[in-house]
Amino acid sequence: MYSTGYYDEADLPDSLFERVTMMEGIMTSAATGGGSDEVRYAELRREFMANEQIKLLLPPFVRTYRTLSAFWPYIKAQAGTYAERREIINKAFTPLMDYLEGVGIAPGDKVMSDALESFDADGVHAVWEKALVRRQTDPEGAITSARTLLETVSKRILDECEITYTDKEDLPKLYAMAAKALNLAPDQHSEEPIKVILGSAMSVVNGLGTLRNKLSDAHGRGGKVPVRPSPRHASLAVNMAGAMATFLVETYVEKHT
Repeated sequence: MYSTGYYDEADLPDSLFERVTMMEGIMTSAATGGGSDEVRYAELRREFMANEQIKLLLPPFVRTYRTLSAFWPYIKAQAGTYAERREIINKAFTPLMDYLEGVGIAPGDKVMSDALESFDADGVHAVWEKALVRRQTDPEGAITSARTLLETVSKRILDECEITYTDKEDLPKLYAMAAKALNLAPDQHSEEPIKVILGSAMSVVNGLGTLRNKLSDAHGRGGKVPVRPSPRHASLAVNMAGAMATFLVETYVEKHT
């Protein structure tokens, strides 16, 4: 049943999308009574696990099981029919497939959907971590993701508080509206230390909006020498956005539980 022989690496598809599709097919075959190609599975898994962006989106069972023989008891216990197993595997690969189909098109979409799936500190941290991974290979995209995360959290709070906003509000305005809804606006407090901290938080958000407009991939950059961010610029933006988004979510949860 298991193929363990040597194969030529040239047999692998050229594109990453096709290689992920191949892995899904290999796992589906192993789970539904077909042949099980241990060698190709191991080679593909090594490649995907070495890519930090792809690794985060791999199905958990791919990250867990180094071989198909180890995967078999897991999938057998999960579902008794071939149709159910196909559905489990297909669903688990869908986030990665969607990501690969959308690379370079809308980097903020995945962040937004992730942030809305789990509206708590853990959910924010998961998106934050993905943006941090991205900063090394795509600092401009990481900055866009950072801004999108904070904007998404602000909008979610406004939605939950039934406060109306439009597409015309930028990030600083959305944050200010969310902060006011949570009693986090500087002018809502009389204690000077608290006012200073909350005012500084507003300055951070304003800076993120400016940094995003100047350096991220969300706008065309004019001039003879476009300014491009380094990974350290992206780290700064992502960490600020992550901290602010966590602060907002934790405050909201505390006030509404």
